[in-house]
Amino acid sequence: MVITSLLEKISEARGVSGHEDEVRQILLEAVREHVDEYRVDTLGNLITYKKARRPFPGEKPLRVMLAAHMDEVGLMITHIEESGLLRFHPVGGIDDRILLSKVVLIGDDKVPGVIGVKPIHLQEKKERDQVIKVDQMTIDIGATSKAEAEKLVKVGDYATFATRFADLGDTVKGKAFDDRAGCTVLAALLQEEYPCDLYGVFTVQEEVGLRGARVAAYAIEPDVAFVFEGTICDDTPKKRDVSPTSELGKGPVITIMDRTFIAHRGLVDLLVRTAKEEGIPYQFKQPGKGGTDAGPIHLTKEGVPSAAVSVPSRYIHSPVCLLSKDDLQNTVRLMKAALQRLPEEWKMIE
Repeated sequence: MVITSLLEKISEARGVSGHEDEVRQILLEAVREHVDEYRVDTLGNLITYKKARRPFPGEKPLRVMLAAHMDEVGLMITHIEESGLLRFHPVGGIDDRILLSKVVLIGDDKVPGVIGVKPIHLQEKKERDQVIKVDQMTIDIGATSKAEAEKLVKVGDYATFATRFADLGDTVKGKAFDDRAGCTVLAALLQEEYPCDLYGVFTVQEEVGLRGARVAAYAIEPDVAFVFEGTICDDTPKKRDVSPTSELGKGPVITIMDRTFIAHRGLVDLLVRTAKEEGIPYQFKQPGKGGTDAGPIHLTKEGVPSAAVSVPSRYIHSPVCLLSKDDLQNTVRLMKAALQRLPEEWKMIE
């Protein structure tokens, strides 16, 4: 499947917030031939423009912003001990509990290291009963001194999880599906023609404060915006019956409300109506969970009607994620159909 081949490339690429260059270059090569213009702004957003085909006669084409963020959560080296061990700090939201014993790649040279802490045999009982904090951990790159470590890495280097992409049949696993899944959807959408002006934006620094989308939306001044994400999938067995945030294999996830915005109800209705008429499965994200680039976009200037559509992914913000190929493909199908309908239906729903 062509769409998963792009996902594989950008999943294995390394792009912690503030250092998205490698991911941006792959995406630029993927979309360059399918857009009319592109540029990289001061912050690092890749902004593409695709002129409307078949616009309504005599009418100004609708300006539609499509956004997906390129950055992933990761680590930054903050100090090198005299022993050669590295201290680090999370970039973005990472649960301390998933870090121990993970292999990471550091800096542009991809220096391998292992996250560790003192052995369980040396821990006091109260330490074994508590979550070990990041400030107690170090990364071991095999150096025996600070001088030796400084030949390989430096303070300020980024570290990413050393996860390889794999096809598991109906699903695929890899790192950073939040939001390389959304980037894959956006890249696929830019290959088609639409009756509206599209501004496809691959944003930066979402994981550290939704920053790239804010400046991109200010520059574009869109009439409407859609944000694509790899979202929380919480469908593993539980002790009590609670509503999952989303479920693998149940289709694209439509957001009604999260911590950063309330979706435009007309756009939500358009997505639901389109899914039903096209026979595409869909689901709603549990309200109030997480946040996306739709937050700053919908507050830009006089306000931008916005909606978010996501690919459900298990274990986001961890070393490895899992998603359904069908969910990925159906997200593309839903948005292709919705964008074709949007200009005509916008007159009734705005």
